[in-house]
Amino acid sequence: MSSILYDAQGPRAKRRNIVFTVVFLVALAAALWWVIDKLVEKDQLEWAKWEMFFTGTEAWSTYIWPGLENTLKAAVLAVIIALPLGAVLGIARLSDHVWVRVPAAIVVEFFRSIPVLVLMIFGLALFSEYTSVSSDDRPLYAVVTGLVLYNASVLAEIVRAGILSLPKGQSEAAMAIGLRKNQLMRLVLLPQAVTAMLPAIVSQLVVIVKDTALGGAVLTFGELLASANTMSAYYGANTIASFTIVALIFIALNFALTTFASWLEARLRRSKRSTGAVLGVEDVDDINAAEVGGPHKTDGV
Repeated sequence: MSSILYDAQGPRAKRRNIVFTVVFLVALAAALWWVIDKLVEKDQLEWAKWEMFFTGTEAWSTYIWPGLENTLKAAVLAVIIALPLGAVLGIARLSDHVWVRVPAAIVVEFFRSIPVLVLMIFGLALFSEYTSVSSDDRPLYAVVTGLVLYNASVLAEIVRAGILSLPKGQSEAAMAIGLRKNQLMRLVLLPQAVTAMLPAIVSQLVVIVKDTALGGAVLTFGELLASANTMSAYYGANTIASFTIVALIFIALNFALTTFASWLEARLRRSKRSTGAVLGVEDVDDINAAEVGGPHKTDGV
């Protein structure tokens, strides 16, 4: 039995795939054994290097939680600013007015082409030279600035691509019943595009959470990954243990974010299933009346 994408496998293909699978599993097991052997040889799996994470709270309260708090603070601030800014820039790139579309395109392409780390370094220099922000707060401001400028540009492209991916019939039908351009965008295109854009938006939010680590590596921002270095030195070079715990925390954060996004996407899809209702002229008149703030009636309709 064949499918649309490929033909059903024959006996030889099945045997070959089984052989490949067995070889891959054996190679993976050998690689894992080699890694574990090297860790044992370097005494990285001794209980003394791991017990502080399971038998006390000092490591969590002194290093992990403050670093996690800074990571979440920078990520949340960047998301709150970058999401609406990216939406505005993405919609601006679709404007019919050249004086709106061209500057938005220049801003998006400029900041999307610069590495986020470079933006953070420029942000730190900017706040140091031209503002009165204290030296303790500058790393946070610089990290958020770099994340916002870069990710807002990427999100703008996601928004633009999501809107352009909708069938042209949506816009044509909306304009045929008298909706204006801003009504078309708010009431027809954006509600449908949000569901299509959600996976890409969540992927970019995950990038924001991970990119906060760049601030700790270069700008002395006390985020989660930076706390692992200090913690490892304090507890006797338990590098593997410290970074493993930090990696698991990052995995948990991003998994929770993607899980919530999947739930939200499924709920949005269920709530937007068509009920068979048809938008009539009277409904359009009500929308227009709400736009101008008063009742509106058509003559003879």
